[in-house]
Amino acid sequence: MTATTRAARTRRRGRIRAAITIVAIVVVVVAAGFLAYAASVMMAEEEPLAHAEEVVAVTETAEGVVLTPPDPGDEGLVFFAGARVDPAAYADKLSGVAASGITVVIARPTLNFAIFETRPLTTWEGLAPGVQRWAVGGHSLGGVKACMYAADHADELTGLVLFGSYCSVDLSASGLAVLSVAGENDGLSTPEKIADAAPLLPADAVFTTIPGASHAQFGDYGIQPGDGPQEADDTDVRDAITDAVTSFLG
Repeated sequence: MTATTRAARTRRRGRIRAAITIVAIVVVVVAAGFLAYAASVMMAEEEPLAHAEEVVAVTETAEGVVLTPPDPGDEGLVFFAGARVDPAAYADKLSGVAASGITVVIARPTLNFAIFETRPLTTWEGLAPGVQRWAVGGHSLGGVKACMYAADHADELTGLVLFGSYCSVDLSASGLAVLSVAGENDGLSTPEKIADAAPLLPADAVFTTIPGASHAQFGDYGIQPGDGPQEADDTDVRDAITDAVTSFLG
């Protein structure tokens, strides 16, 4: 091997090492940026959370937020929060459901994104061991994940509840009872998008729309970029959710 060839190979190896270093740096920067983004959670508003605590027992754990009814029945709902939303932000909107006797467990998902969740449903069911019958549900991206759990556990669940969300998996032949609640002013999971995805659900799925409600009004965490106007009163939204879910699961 000539000196020229050795020099060329050295330069080539140097370029390869430099390229690998650059790729590694980019991966680290992107990962760090995503982790920072995932950690920037939209927190629960204090006043609605305080109201929920007046209605039902609210217990926060590392796995999630449990809403325990004053007189619990044997029915429960595991509910997945939207992306980067504090699970406690759904406590008030689901407090009426819990007050009816349905225990609600709002999951605290991996990296604050339910779509990354790999733990079994029993992770959250174990937070309410007295419950014998479980439904699963979620808001926005949490609803997408709930659909995935429903696809794997349709025979074990009493139903699927979607708030401002729609499925990416086909449940049309699952035989599962499904409730889909849309917000009229939802700028993210619009009523049109929900209608377009309806063929993925069983033919007898129940659809309802809350007049004037936005995407973020399914919880209590403030304004969400890209959303529509919040023209509905939050109390009316909570009542509509309570009526729809208790009628569906009752």
